[in-house]
Amino acid sequence: MRVPLVDLKAQYETLAAEVQAAIARVIETAAFIRGPEVEAFEREFAAWCGAPACAGTASGTDALYLALRALGIGRGDAVLTTPHTFIATAEAISLCGAAIRFVDTLPESMNIDPDQVRDAVDSRTRAILPVHLNGHPAKMEDLLSIARKHNLAVVEDAAQAHGARVNGKPVGTLGDAGCFSFFPGKNLGAYGDAGAVISGDPAIAHKVRMLSNHGRSDKYLHEIEGLNARMDGLQAAILRAKLPYLNGWIEARRAKARVYQELLSGIEALELPAEEPGCESAWHLYVIRLDRRDECLAFLRERGIEAGIHYPAPLHLQPAYSRLGYRKGDFPVSEANALRILSLPLYPEIREEQQAFVAESIREFAEKFG
Repeated sequence: MRVPLVDLKAQYETLAAEVQAAIARVIETAAFIRGPEVEAFEREFAAWCGAPACAGTASGTDALYLALRALGIGRGDAVLTTPHTFIATAEAISLCGAAIRFVDTLPESMNIDPDQVRDAVDSRTRAILPVHLNGHPAKMEDLLSIARKHNLAVVEDAAQAHGARVNGKPVGTLGDAGCFSFFPGKNLGAYGDAGAVISGDPAIAHKVRMLSNHGRSDKYLHEIEGLNARMDGLQAAILRAKLPYLNGWIEARRAKARVYQELLSGIEALELPAEEPGCESAWHLYVIRLDRRDECLAFLRERGIEAGIHYPAPLHLQPAYSRLGYRKGDFPVSEANALRILSLPLYPEIREEQQAFVAESIREFAEKFG
């Protein structure tokens, strides 16, 4: 039985008519760059998040970079973030000219450790950039307390966390800005790259919008230096077609995660993910941990199960960041987890028999190899 890690075709089949109508609408109006579809999506996504303002961007990476720039982060500043994330999180910091300061993660959630953030703050620190990894919220109350004490900005990387909540409040609305990716495989995915920044301060969203459009407020009036990082009309229209389905998809992800919890319970070799008190995960990924991970991954792939690893090497050990001077052993929790994590297929359309096959295969591996 083949079980893909993500099945975007299955999703498309459930809303093909709406997507095709949205694409046709953009082609008929020829509003390909920004325009009414982008403006409408910004309003609708802001309302869905419970945020006063939203600015669309060309990608999630652009969202992170432009949010930092809109908050004045630049050369001479330092930003604290996690090494256990996709490289875009750190790229956004260095693209601003700021210094990346990695901080180790918590063993269970694999999110940034607030106690170590507290110890890492120094005179150059201007912002904290937590990641809601795998869809599970970071410890925002602790991080916001540190930020208030030291007058730091907080930019949430919510690229994997559409619909996650902390004490009932949506992630992305807790800090100064929340950054989302609409990469096709995300909980809300475009048919290409797209992203967005939400904020409780409309001025931040306005500045992101200007920065993404060459720093202009009128066609040839450039108030600040920006770049081309605009959301295009086709992606906005597709996202608008999908947005009404998002709550249902997130509930389905939660239900599928509960199925895995039941099917995989009792396997001593595994550590299963869990929601921390007060947190509601968006379950972008279902990540187990086990020894002999690489052998298990090969075992599953032989059976047609497309498991994955998010992420196999922490950023401080990536060649791109060798200039920062970090060494193996600097962030032991992140390093240890990177060797043991395994992402199982999870998406709203996954069938129970597919999940059962995944669980049976993992149980078989554990019984054979321990």
